[in-house]
Amino acid sequence: MTITPLVLLEHLANGVVVGTYYVILALGLSIIFGMIGVINLAHGAFFALGAYAALALKDAAGFGGALALSPILVAVLGMAIEVTILRRLYKGDPLLGLLFTFGLAMVTEQVIRIVAGAGGYPFDAPAALRGSVQLGGFVYSRYRLFTILCAALAIVGLWLFLEKTRVGTIIRAGTRDPEMVRLLGISLRPVFTAVFGIGIALAAIAGVLSAPLAGVEPAMGTKVGTAAFVVVVIGGLGSFWGPVIAGILVGELVSFSILFWPPAAEASMYLLMAVVLLVRPRGLLGERWEKFE
Repeated sequence: MTITPLVLLEHLANGVVVGTYYVILALGLSIIFGMIGVINLAHGAFFALGAYAALALKDAAGFGGALALSPILVAVLGMAIEVTILRRLYKGDPLLGLLFTFGLAMVTEQVIRIVAGAGGYPFDAPAALRGSVQLGGFVYSRYRLFTILCAALAIVGLWLFLEKTRVGTIIRAGTRDPEMVRLLGISLRPVFTAVFGIGIALAAIAGVLSAPLAGVEPAMGTKVGTAAFVVVVIGGLGSFWGPVIAGILVGELVSFSILFWPPAAEASMYLLMAVVLLVRPRGLLGERWEKFE
């Protein structure tokens, strides 16, 4: 392939698209861990559930309805799991939450295979978002531009929620000093449930947005879930904008690796993570960790 400025621009845009999925997933992981202290290894499974729910809903509700309803339904399922099972593990060994979410991921994938079949399904983009947009000599997919817009709205909406609402203030305070929040007479149980639901909804949104580009299949959440953990580590725990920056960096790195050296595309993100951790153990914008400093 001849590498021209237009080819570079296309891969730059593709990197942003891939990065947006990573960002949305990583933000969900980050707020769940920051508030509840649970490393949710089932995050990729909820990503897949979001795509499958949208697949089931799109004929009746349209793509817009599926995009709105799927995250809500998956979030309700996630909150039910948090209330009935996960909540019982908070006071135990942190390893219990890790093992439970790992088991949940495995069970969810197998349930999807049993219910929907082991094969994949195509997921057509809505008619209004098919085709391309031409900007000068640059031609780019209309749907990919739509995903970038949706991701930007999700990121800004989450930031406004955390910064400008009372519940958001409690969440931010709870991630830093939960004991102080309890001393103020605020029950954290419903807050934990809400945070888990928000994180799961973000995973489902990413799953719905990715479906028209990659299709829908049972193991679709495995690789992207791993990438989301990498993004959280690179961006830094306890930071909102760290995962956003890291997600875009990882997306661009993967996209340009595909262009220049395809065999290294998947490994490139892990190399970046290793370099960042060697230079800055708490991540790009992570809060200070006393055991490192």
